[in-house]
Amino acid sequence: ACGDAEGRLEALFGRVRAIQGKSGRFDMLLCVGNFFGATSETEWAEYRTGAKKAPIPTYVLGANDQETVSYFPDVSGCELAENITYLGRRGLYSGTSGLQIAYLSGTESQGEPAPAYSFTAKDVAELKTSLLSTPNFKGVDILLTSPWPRDVGTFANSAGEIDTKKCGSKLVSDLAASLKPRYHFAALEKTYYERLPYRNHTVLQETPQHVSRFIALADVGNTSKKKYLYAFSIVPMSLMDPAELVKQPQDVTENPYRKSRKEAQKTKAPLCTEEEPARQFFFDLNKHQGKKRPSDGKETGNSQPKQAKNPPQPTGPCWFCLASPEVEKHLVVSIGTHCYLALAKGGLLPDHVLILPIGHYQSVVDLSSEVVEEVTKYKAALKEFFRSKGKRYVLFERNYRSQHLQLQVVPVPLDHCTSEDIKESFIAQAQEQEIELLEIPEHSDITQVAQPGTPYFYVELDTGEKLFHRIRGRFPLHFGRSV
Repeated sequence: ACGDAEGRLEALFGRVRAIQGKSGRFDMLLCVGNFFGATSETEWAEYRTGAKKAPIPTYVLGANDQETVSYFPDVSGCELAENITYLGRRGLYSGTSGLQIAYLSGTESQGEPAPAYSFTAKDVAELKTSLLSTPNFKGVDILLTSPWPRDVGTFANSAGEIDTKKCGSKLVSDLAASLKPRYHFAALEKTYYERLPYRNHTVLQETPQHVSRFIALADVGNTSKKKYLYAFSIVPMSLMDPAELVKQPQDVTENPYRKSRKEAQKTKAPLCTEEEPARQFFFDLNKHQGKKRPSDGKETGNSQPKQAKNPPQPTGPCWFCLASPEVEKHLVVSIGTHCYLALAKGGLLPDHVLILPIGHYQSVVDLSSEVVEEVTKYKAALKEFFRSKGKRYVLFERNYRSQHLQLQVVPVPLDHCTSEDIKESFIAQAQEQEIELLEIPEHSDITQVAQPGTPYFYVELDTGEKLFHRIRGRFPLHFGRSV
């Protein structure tokens, strides 16, 4: 990839020939920034007429100012000379290997109609829509823009003299945030800046995704010897092992564009806290999954096997989606791939813990199979840990007036009570409050007795014994704690 060539084609291609002589053939050269400059005419004439030929297939972005518009005869992209191709105003270039390169030519325009060398919010929206609507879109391999994205330096290493809060384009930031490029190249600022890689997912709330690297390149042949060429080798995302693709490097940072996107979304999201009265989340939250709770109380759930799907997003601040600012992250004990373990904020004992899904799931019944598998691993680890301390655990879940699944795990001393004692305590308290608590056969699963959307309370001992109550009317919120 190279920065502003500004018409210095001899210098650029001379350097490319030298590198290819030393390192072997490269597939392509991607040019961002100003490919042509004020003095291009004489050098360009030799390439345009075929007297000289670029040593490598070269792909360039369009004009960034009025002076160079005339070099690009066709806005939708065209061959400018042998081996030199103008990509076009905006779009996606797919290489034969499956490599996907998104590109946006020009600089940001505030007004409409935009000049020929600019893009507008509409251009960016259309480019985003066309790519995000492709099935299973995970991101692009490479994004080429001439301007830097605004705020790219947030959470990162210094960009030197450049103030990233004032430089660059907000529309480019928005585009980069949506397209999640693995590499994003830009130029125009006459300097080299390689930002630390940044994440494309919210930690503990979304499944891990690949990281993005932003690289700004200086102008070709600059006297300060700033880097204007960046040579790299990349395996297309579509050919990579998914686990390899999402590996997070040591120096990865937060996403620099998230804050500005959050501000744009501030108008949405009603508030809902955990114990808010008279709001039945078991209706609201399952609408995402196309299953409403039947109003006549008869269950008509279709029992297809669970497909792995993205968990629904919370409708407002959630205390248990770990990326939310409401979370007290110092309570987190261990983080897996789909679940995490945290100390209870108002624990009954110092070692009262919660098993929680990282994604926003409402109850055990809603979980996909891989989350269930990890919950089971956490239960086994806790059983072993508590037994080593002379304790056994009691686990309970209340799927009623709560919007994020919490499995409460409370240890009790082995020598104080048997599993029978614990079951009897639950049953006696339930009878006192006219709650029908039934024992479920040990090897049957809660998903066999409850449909998604059904409010329930359930207890499980570390022996595998289970008690279940289907909530039909009111239910004391602190029943599990008081037992």
